[in-house]
Amino acid sequence: MPAPWITYRPEIKVLDCTLRDGGLVNDHHFDDPFVRALYQTCVEAGIDYMEVGYKASKKIFARDKFGAWKFCDEDDLRRVFGENQTPLKLAAMVDAGKADYKTDILPKDKSILDMIRVAFYATQVAEAVDMINDAYQKGYEVSANLMAVSRNTEVEIEQVLELVAQSPASVIVVVDSFGALYTEQIEMLVKKYLHYAKATGKEVGIHAHNNQQLAFANTIEAIIHGANRLDASMGGLGRGAGNCPMELLIGFLRNPKFHIRPIWSFIQNYIEPLRRSIEWGPYPQYMMTGMLNQHPRSAIAARSNGELREKYVEFYDKITAEE
Repeated sequence: MPAPWITYRPEIKVLDCTLRDGGLVNDHHFDDPFVRALYQTCVEAGIDYMEVGYKASKKIFARDKFGAWKFCDEDDLRRVFGENQTPLKLAAMVDAGKADYKTDILPKDKSILDMIRVAFYATQVAEAVDMINDAYQKGYEVSANLMAVSRNTEVEIEQVLELVAQSPASVIVVVDSFGALYTEQIEMLVKKYLHYAKATGKEVGIHAHNNQQLAFANTIEAIIHGANRLDASMGGLGRGAGNCPMELLIGFLRNPKFHIRPIWSFIQNYIEPLRRSIEWGPYPQYMMTGMLNQHPRSAIAARSNGELREKYVEFYDKITAEE
């Protein structure tokens, strides 16, 4: 029984990014039983959005290398989710520079997707605004996800927010791509994003990575300062060090609309068996790249090399020499 002073914010919405971010670990090769079970878990747990993968360009990414959830073709969506006659909304991500969004994103009345999440770097903001407008005009909810914000100056961030605030995106997400941010920085960023978002009726979200084992703590910090859209994944499954674990977030939120038991069931039956074939989590190399505010690609390469995966000092010397 929770203490009587523990309350909840009913306006908070949770997005499950297991398939999309987790797909970066296994090239989106999730089989249909896994995806259906995750979908059913999200429905039963009362989660608001499920991000099913990317709408990636088939000219850039080969169909024979990646699983269906790299592309989220409508036939694949309907094969697994049917008409999705549930309260759960389905989302897909498009990366600036890596998507044929004008042709691959169908009009909303021809798709079971509800939201398009536009991911971009600060240098791509003009294209991102065009992508946001395109998705909105097709009838979707849209979110703007500025990646690698930890590498941007305050002026760069403000310039991006100025433009995105004028767009029809309903959510602007603080994205700690490298797992480099600490709580004070999260506070500053959420307050800054809110300054621009509130003026145009938008919400602020948080997408954290767990390189320094701060994904959950930073998500809580973002909530405290007004972020109402929260990303998490089952068992923290995600690229490199992974994301904020859904099981911790739902346990923290206390909202009676959420139910944690289906999440434990999915972790027991699907996530733990998956750990035998793929790896994610805050291993030492990911901690190091997080501390140094670096992209985790070098850590991913080291972890996938049998000879190098436990040579932590050698890896540290290499990445600090490159600084």
